[in-house]
Amino acid sequence: MKIDLTDTTASKINKALVQGRRAIGTPAVGMVLTMVIVTDEENAYDSIKAAEEASHEHPSRTLVVIKRHARTPRERTQSRLDAEVRVGSEAGTGETVILRTYGEVSEHADSVVLPLLLPDAPVVVWWPVDAPQYPVKDPLGALAQRRITDMYAVERPLQALEARVNSYAPGDTDLAWTRLTPWRSMLAAALDQARTPIVSAAVESEADNPSAELLARWLEARLNVSVERVETAGPVVTAVRLGTENGEVVIDRPEGPLATLSLPGQPSRSLALKVRPTSELIAEELRRLDADEMYAVALRGEGTKETPSHV
Repeated sequence: MKIDLTDTTASKINKALVQGRRAIGTPAVGMVLTMVIVTDEENAYDSIKAAEEASHEHPSRTLVVIKRHARTPRERTQSRLDAEVRVGSEAGTGETVILRTYGEVSEHADSVVLPLLLPDAPVVVWWPVDAPQYPVKDPLGALAQRRITDMYAVERPLQALEARVNSYAPGDTDLAWTRLTPWRSMLAAALDQARTPIVSAAVESEADNPSAELLARWLEARLNVSVERVETAGPVVTAVRLGTENGEVVIDRPEGPLATLSLPGQPSRSLALKVRPTSELIAEELRRLDADEMYAVALRGEGTKETPSHV
């Protein structure tokens, strides 16, 4: 069910949500968090779709904030809020409210969002494309326990990565880091089998890939070795090579959903290592809302380089 509201208020939107739930026969609210998506018209459709798919695992109220740019001086001085309320099958397993702000309302979007948050439930803010320089200081980011950005979606991802180093606060995370979860799990499992000190390392990836840089920094921090960055044709991260006294530990995924794991003295084996869709990345981030300490370690490349060790 969809309800369109023009030149509206937060109070009227809340009434529309109640009206929609009653109309479809589900007045009870069973949602576990509020997801706030701050995006533009171009990226709104894909972001909403990803959030709705993630809501099957995490039923949530999704508030989509789209700041419309004024085209004339008159539009800049006129404040208006339009909303589209979706409930039932139109909104996954939760509720979706698309908020389009005009004029001065765009500068104070937090005042619109605040009355629409679920009471006593965590708040997650996601910027699919253009994130603020300091997410925790952003008016919407300040409402959240978890703030999600995506360096892969910006024009200069490695420059954005360095900015994240300086702006990091507990609760921040990035989908460039989330994409590495299968890689980190497989590397940890491989080193448990190898059980030998690591003396060298290399990460192979397409140029300017923020996930590859985070992976290299994480390995440097955890293994206390310098990690070589090797540029390939991609896509994304294509291989990790860890040198030991007995030979190389290699996870190689040149393309497709399968990778090859090679360990010294053992036959090679195939592993599932697909590129996951955004909905799966968001669902993973919603499973834990505490501080992502390993992301902070990877951002800063913390760790000494004295004695090689295991991950």
